[in-house]
Amino acid sequence: MLQLPLANVVIKFIHDGGPIMYPILVVGGFAICVLVERIFWWLRFSARRSAKQLDQVYAALEGGDQAKAISLSETTTDPVVRMIHHGLKHQHSSMQGALEVAAGHELQAAGRFLGAMDTVVTLGPLLGLLGTVTGIMGSFSSIGDSELAVEKVTGGIGEALIATAAGLGIAIATLVPMNYFHSRLAKLQFDLEAAANNVLILAAQHGFDQVHKKH
Repeated sequence: MLQLPLANVVIKFIHDGGPIMYPILVVGGFAICVLVERIFWWLRFSARRSAKQLDQVYAALEGGDQAKAISLSETTTDPVVRMIHHGLKHQHSSMQGALEVAAGHELQAAGRFLGAMDTVVTLGPLLGLLGTVTGIMGSFSSIGDSELAVEKVTGGIGEALIATAAGLGIAIATLVPMNYFHSRLAKLQFDLEAAANNVLILAAQHGFDQVHKKH
């Protein structure tokens, strides 16, 4: 069975990179899984947003109809509208507290795995540096060892460079989407805070906070 040329290149690349390539591959595989999961999560998030439904809830609140606002936001998939619904339905705390709790849950879901991605960005180059050190150590230990010392020295240097390149490549490939996800998270936080402030202002105007506590 013939192997694809690309597969041969990848296998040779891993072999020439030395033993440190295996933990680097594990980190790279983990980074790919996280990136794929986050990409699909944000795609679903974008599909769930509904500016029209948010405007309808605001219109109901501006008209003083809290029950209608609760009904409009009850079956929503929009995280901002969902936060508003949680605030309007608060039972045992203030509306502001309920909004903050709901916003915290939405931000926690949106920020999932960002810490892990930051670890990958740091760990990738460190593993590459470790491969550099072990490769150079192997090169120096082989000097004067045999007639093939030159080949061993160049092999050790090649191992060091490959490990370094692999570690840096993983970090770079993770850093760019991580920064994008951070920007999306910051945008969501702004939207949640703006919506919460709007709801609190409208609630103060119509006395929703006090009225709801009586029910």
